[in-house]
Parts: sequence; C-alpha cells; structure tokens
Amino acid sequence: MATATELRMLQREQWDRWYGKLELAFGGVPESREERELWSALTECDRSMGAWDGDECVGTAGAFGFHVSVPGGAFVPAAGVTMVSVAATHRRRGVLTSMMRRQLDDVRAWGEPLAVLTASEPDIYGRFGYGIATHQLTLDIDTTRARIAAPPGTDDVRLRFAPVEESAEACEAVYLRTIGSRPGMFARKPGWERLPLLDPASEREGASPMQCVLAERDGEVVGYVRFHNKPEWDAFGPGGSITLRQIDALDPAAYAALWRFLFDIDLTSRVQARNRPVDDPLLGLVTDVRRCGVRVRDSLHVRLVDLAAALAARTYQAPVEVVFEVEDAFCPWNEGRWRLMGDAKGASCERTTAAADLALSARELGAAYLGGVTLSSLAAAGRVRELRGGALAEASVAFGSDVAPWLPHGF
Repeated sequence: MATATELRMLQREQWDRWYGKLELAFGGVPESREERELWSALTECDRSMGAWDGDECVGTAGAFGFHVSVPGGAFVPAAGVTMVSVAATHRRRGVLTSMMRRQLDDVRAWGEPLAVLTASEPDIYGRFGYGIATHQLTLDIDTTRARIAAPPGTDDVRLRFAPVEESAEACEAVYLRTIGSRPGMFARKPGWERLPLLDPASEREGASPMQCVLAERDGEVVGYVRFHNKPEWDAFGPGGSITLRQIDALDPAAYAALWRFLFDIDLTSRVQARNRPVDDPLLGLVTDVRRCGVRVRDSLHVRLVDLAAALAARTYQAPVEVVFEVEDAFCPWNEGRWRLMGDAKGASCERTTAAADLALSARELGAAYLGGVTLSSLAAAGRVRELRGGALAEASVAFGSDVAPWLPHGF
C-alpha cells in the first residue's frame, strides 16, 4: 500500500517527540537522561527528517557529518546515517524507501561522496546500495587458561588508575593519534568526545561504574583502557568478569601492558570485549586463542554516493587500471562504465566508453571500498563478474588495506 506520509526536516522543538518515536520503534525502553541529552546535543537537525502521517511522526532518519579515514590516510566526507526507524503501524508502506531516497539525494547535494551506517538488521540496507565494508570481533576470554605473552619493554610501562572525567582529555589525545592508523575510523567533531564517557547504570548489567587506567612512559600518557568490573561468586569462590569499553595505545608494549592488566585483575576469570578489529594485535599476544571465544559480525556499511569522487579519494596498494561496468538502480547517476587508475600516490576515476573489465553493482564497490572485503571473495559469491582475464586479481589486490578497517564506536 502506498504511503500517504510527508517527509519534513526535523525542527529542534520537535526533537523529544521525534526521538521518542525512535525509542518506541526499538522496543519502547526509554534511554537514560544523560544519553538523551548527549544525542540531543549531537543531532544535526538540518540533516535529519521525520515521516509524518498527519500530526503523527511515523518515521525517523538522520545523518551526522563525518570524515572517515580511507586507505592511504585521507579523511573523506561521509554522511553517518543514524536514528532510522519506522513505526510498527506503518511498515511495508514505502516509508523507509522514501526516507532513503530523500536522504541519498540530500547527501549528493551536500557534496559528500560516501554514506555510512551500522545496521540493526544487516539485510535491510543492501537494496539501497550499502555494502558491508568492515567487521568486528567479539571476544569472551577465559583468563584462567589464556595469558599475555608480553613483548620486550612491557615492564617499563607504568599503569595507574585515573578518574574517568579527569583523564578524558589525555585519553582523547591518544585516540586522536590513532585514528589515521586504520581505514573506517572517524575524525570526531567537537562534542563527540563525550560519547565514550557515557555510563548509564541501566546498561552496566550489575557491573561497576566505568573505571580508567592510564599507561605512561617517562611521564607521557601512551595508552589507556576503560572497563567495568562485575564481581561474581559461587560455591567455588570468585569468578568475576571484566567488560572492556575502550583500549588504545601508541606502541605494542603499552598495548600489551594494558591487556595484561585486564587479564590479571584479582577475583576475575573472564574479559569480554564487544568490538575489536578483526586483526587485533591481541590475537598475537594471547597464549591460547581458542580460549578467547572469537566471533565475527558486520560493522560499518558503506554506500558510494558519488562513485567517481569516492574512488579517487583513496589510494591503492598496487598500481591498477580497470574499467568497471556499474549497476546502481537506486542512485542511477553512478551507473555505467568507469575507468579507475590509481596507485599508492593517488587515483582518478572517470567515465569511459572502453570495454569493461569487471561488472558489479555499487553495493560491491561499497563493500570493497575500505580494503577489508576483497573483490575476489565477492566474485566467488557470484557478485562480481570478470570480463577480462586477470582483471579481478589486479583490482582485488589494489583495493586491499595493510591493516583491517575498523569502526571503533557506533553513532
């Protein structure tokens, strides 16, 4: 059934009502006051919309203005799609499709080559051209069976507890020095440094308030870890668990020192981490990776809005010249043949009438864009077709990244 809803830009005075509809669509459990206050402050109303059925808001969608790191170290403007919901009473009426259509048109008008999102359900956004570009590890580590094999210099790192708020500036300085190290990370705008500090009691599941430990060398902060401690006891004694919130370090010794600290906290037997990169150095530090309960799930979904600008904005780890035949029904301005020429120094992407080497959709280019998903693996799934012998291997290698892309926090 066609929708009769009207899309309107969000007005600041409507925010509470609009956000309440988002909470309802995600189960109806109100967020804490501190969470609502932060998201209210961060919401960019001129980049957000509501779908209205008369005077009732039945759909929400927003977009933060981000810069995301890409292979080669550049930061590319990207719309961080967020707060997307449709009221249960208005499903299957085209509300989501109309919001996605309007939003991608807006992103194109804003001159942002990329749109990115994290999905509550990963099968929703492929039809709008989003490809899964990064993955994350979830770890449940048995610290009674796995230990840290620390590299030289670990014992030279000094660790100390520090109040979360008082240490926030030092921790943010460490984070800012790491964001160019991997594709998929965001350059945080003012206000976003508050997100890692959110600590509502309702989400601790019985654990302690957030704690922070700093790693120092020669008086300089070279790393930090934030975590929760959940004491638990049974008839056999203590069996508490540590939940990792964030960990960053500027060198291997500091990183190992922080992980060793987490493993060795008294009265605990588990460390749980919900979002780590798939090539996390921890996997090379632990003595028994089988005791780490490793699982992988999708993370950042990428959509090329301006295909040529996006492909030209990153570098390529091997010289490449390839012609893509691109299908993109939802953003038809991207359709057709494009010649990509690039190497480690830069790239260009222009329309061409030359014969195509590879055929694929914008979704596959989005998945491969950050270097964490190979074009060869997508071809093996039947999603990329090789039209010139050797073109697939050449392009797949060129699109790769030396380190796995990673999204360190949601939005």
